[in-house]
Amino acid sequence: MIYFDLDKSNIRKEAALDLAKILDVLQQNPTMKIDIRSHTDCRQTAKYNLALSERRAQSTIAWLVSKGIDTSRLTGKGYGESQLINDCGCEPTNQSNCTEEQHQMNRRSEFIVTAL
Repeated sequence: MIYFDLDKSNIRKEAALDLAKILDVLQQNPTMKIDIRSHTDCRQTAKYNLALSERRAQSTIAWLVSKGIDTSRLTGKGYGESQLINDCGCEPTNQSNCTEEQHQMNRRSEFIVTAL
């Protein structure tokens, strides 16, 4: 799992370190395929967050492709705020009862092995 900054889709330095580990596993297992599932916290509108999570999935895929992984081995989808780890109760005012750390847990990409 990697995490993102608020309202950002770029790969952070910490995330790049975790992606490098995933890259190693993919390189050692050339038939492995993964699905990247990206998420947001609940701040902003559901429509905005869905688009942001799509950008996060695509930037994660782009990072792996830039390191030599073929696109045929990667799929990705953004889920917006539909699968929160911490339900912070933002809607409809975007006011939240969560800490920044709890929001951070929601801003993530998950990696699911779909083929070996």
